[in-house]
Amino acid sequence: ATLLNNLAELYRAQGRYAAAEPLYKRALAIKEKALGPEHPHVATLLNNLAELYRAQGRYADAEPLYKRSLSEQKKVRYVFVDHVRYAMAVADKEPSRHALLTAEAFEAGQLARATSVGAAVAGMGARFGAGDDALAKIVRGYQDAVEEWRRLDKNLIAAVGQPKDKHSPETINQLRNQLAGLDRRIKSLDGQLTKDFPEYAELASPRPMSLGEAQKLLKSDEAMLSYLVGEDETFLWVVRNGRVEMKRLDIGQAALDEAVRDLRAGLDLGLSDLPAFDTTQAFKLYGQVFAAAEPLLKGVRHLFVVPDGPLQSLPLGVLVTKKPQKKATDFSGYLQTPWLARKYALTTLPSVSSLKALRTFAKAAQASKPFKGFGDPLLEGHPGKSRGIPLKQYFKSQGGVDVEMVRTRLAPLPETADELIAMANSLGAGKDSLFLRGRATETAVKSTDLSDARVLAFATHGLVAGELGGLAEPALVLTPPRKETPKDDGLLTASEVATLKLNSELVILSACNTAASDGTPNADALSGLAKAFFYAGSRSLLVSHWPVQSDAAVKLTTKMLKVIANDNKIGRSEALRRSMLALMEDKSNPPEFAHPAYWAPFVVVGEGGASR
Repeated sequence: ATLLNNLAELYRAQGRYAAAEPLYKRALAIKEKALGPEHPHVATLLNNLAELYRAQGRYADAEPLYKRSLSEQKKVRYVFVDHVRYAMAVADKEPSRHALLTAEAFEAGQLARATSVGAAVAGMGARFGAGDDALAKIVRGYQDAVEEWRRLDKNLIAAVGQPKDKHSPETINQLRNQLAGLDRRIKSLDGQLTKDFPEYAELASPRPMSLGEAQKLLKSDEAMLSYLVGEDETFLWVVRNGRVEMKRLDIGQAALDEAVRDLRAGLDLGLSDLPAFDTTQAFKLYGQVFAAAEPLLKGVRHLFVVPDGPLQSLPLGVLVTKKPQKKATDFSGYLQTPWLARKYALTTLPSVSSLKALRTFAKAAQASKPFKGFGDPLLEGHPGKSRGIPLKQYFKSQGGVDVEMVRTRLAPLPETADELIAMANSLGAGKDSLFLRGRATETAVKSTDLSDARVLAFATHGLVAGELGGLAEPALVLTPPRKETPKDDGLLTASEVATLKLNSELVILSACNTAASDGTPNADALSGLAKAFFYAGSRSLLVSHWPVQSDAAVKLTTKMLKVIANDNKIGRSEALRRSMLALMEDKSNPPEFAHPAYWAPFVVVGEGGASR
């Protein structure tokens, strides 16, 4: 069946549709007979045949196959991308179905993004399953059932592949019955998690939110841009309280990856000379991914962005809204640039459904204290100005963290103490709110009551995910212990963050690359620290996309907090926008602060509106 499918794929690519169709059908019949009609392999073949019909314009034949494939296949991204492509093609030809298909594609696009599950989320599941409470027991039961399903499915595939003289119908039927029973158990446990622990369900397996639900959550001056990046095109939904449009953008994965990488190269503060930022390229990308939304954004001040693929690694505020007359040759040129950040307060969402979690599940803040901050850990490396280093070298080959290397190789960051003190002062918090140097330990984070702080800040090194499988979690560096223990190795990882109990309006991660899992384009950017802090109880985060220059970070974060403190009706994203503009335009600052590498690293993730 696999070989028949592969040959059919070749014929389809050649445009030999008549030759491909019978091969797909034969492959589908074999898989259905061998594995059962609801097996994921069958769903893949259903999708392939539907794609053949779509290419021929046979939409009526394709639609039922797409829908069967969607109902059976939950883990293959391209199945959902193909369905979005189909829905858009039919919507253009059948205006009477346009609204229905737009809503259907909106949910399929969410499912496509949800198929990427980062190491941090898997690590969280393991930690939550290790406890003794009701949630832990259900999580363990769910994980055990999924693992058993995988084992039996492997046995079934091996059994049906045996030659006739070794073929055992009794064994095959028994395996199918066991798999059906596990399917029912997994669905039951999944439903129980959704009903009794909705926040965990949203973290581990978010459900798509309907278009109507999303619209109701948006205020009149708000909009949502939701992206889905395909191989050859990108899909965009522009959602407002009373209007929705679905757009097809003529830029695919490879071209978008290259464009984002080129722009990120102009934002690298790790180079000895500050690189020029290509405003012409930034305007070109604006035209490719944003300009189509502009006609629907009249009256919008606050914009939620649900990025996908390479767009996860670039804050959209650095895009340029008008064609530059000439390249910026000095820092004053950047001051005249019409940045997108001048026009909108931008908030990043890790998923569409996270808006529902934040505006429906999240409680209004009840924390009694204004601030707590951790930073300036005791480190002995060569002093530097950037925060963030590769994670890989700090793990032992046999497992665990090399605490001595963390202590002796990482540079101290004394300016982070000044930053945290300035934050505390701007919010009227006392010295007891600060955990600096020897007090900035992982043990202190885990043992201190953090649920009474409205704003929580970490100003330190951020370690981005490396290449070591289960150990490759993003982490925040704290003062390393003399000897590591299971509870304190000096690195507060994403899965450890998820077990904290917070009740914060804002968590500030004034570190490096805290928005991304590995700092590269197309990273599963918000599956790590950001999602972990959401689960722990924060309503919004301030995170960075590249290594932060410390002096600029101090000015950005403290100004943002002052703006909020002066008027709590100003949303967090608007406060950040004003802080960025102040940084680049304040003539008392160094002139290089007009460069986006200095003013644009941070984004607000989560609830970017005003405090409730």
